[in-house]
Amino acid sequence: MRNNKKEDFVRMSDVLSDFKAQDKLQKGFEKVDVEGAWKTVMGSGVANYTTQIKFTTGTLFISLSSSVLRQELLYGRAKIIKNLNDHLDREMIEKLVLR
Repeated sequence: MRNNKKEDFVRMSDVLSDFKAQDKLQKGFEKVDVEGAWKTVMGSGVANYTTQIKFTTGTLFISLSSSVLRQELLYGRAKIIKNLNDHLDREMIEKLVLR
């Protein structure tokens, strides 16, 4: 017979936090978070011209299909990095490379 005492249960959020904290998984979750932040912060207009998003060790590589848009975004690179980091609630992105 099963003993279902309240103190035997573990909260699902605690289990998921422990699961995400594993080193191999954390990097993958960071990549997904950064990609989602790019689409949310920059909006659907920029997201439509984005062909590739790659994040590795503090550097975010963005490939764009419009050279005009790429040039415009280069001028506001520092503000884009700040807005993305604010959205992520931590300083993950140190450098933005637009190609």
